[in-house]
Amino acid sequence: MTNAKRKPFLTTRELATVAILAAISAVLFMIEIPVVLFYKLDLSHLPVLLGTFAMGPVPGTLILLVKSLLGLLHSSSQGVGELADFLMGFAMLLPAGLIYQRNKTRKGALIGMITGTVALILAGCLTNAYLLIPFYMKAFGMPMEAIIGMCAQALPFVDTELKVILFVTAPFNLLKGVVLCILTYMIYKPLSPLLHVRK
Repeated sequence: MTNAKRKPFLTTRELATVAILAAISAVLFMIEIPVVLFYKLDLSHLPVLLGTFAMGPVPGTLILLVKSLLGLLHSSSQGVGELADFLMGFAMLLPAGLIYQRNKTRKGALIGMITGTVALILAGCLTNAYLLIPFYMKAFGMPMEAIIGMCAQALPFVDTELKVILFVTAPFNLLKGVVLCILTYMIYKPLSPLLHVRK
């Protein structure tokens, strides 16, 4: 037998960092920039990515989860938007975090974020097709034809639900991923001394 203490799942400092980043993320979640239809750009996944790179995918997931739970307090979508946001955020942070853990260089971070953006786009297409669009159709009594018509005003060739997903949803999430990647790439190193927890 040994008297050595088991390492806690998360240290006190890590828990504090998770809490702070989650709070910042929750505030950013409320600041939305309308882009097209009901798609709005927010930067709430930025603290999630920063925390993921600094501490790993598990703390990053905790940041995302706490942010999503806080979002439920003022949800206007009966939790559907928060669920979709969590799934898309997790899809981005997991590959980004795992790749960066194996190669903690700028190149590793870049490859991780590019991979994460691809995953974000795929998750965004699925969550919009099966969660968000059906919710907005039901909540606002808006038939799919009306959504297609709104898209067709800007993109006349968009005449089916599949084209809405491919040519509106996917590009929006590509934009979101690129913005998050650029900001994370620019500010991670300067903030690194504050984010990293010394063992």
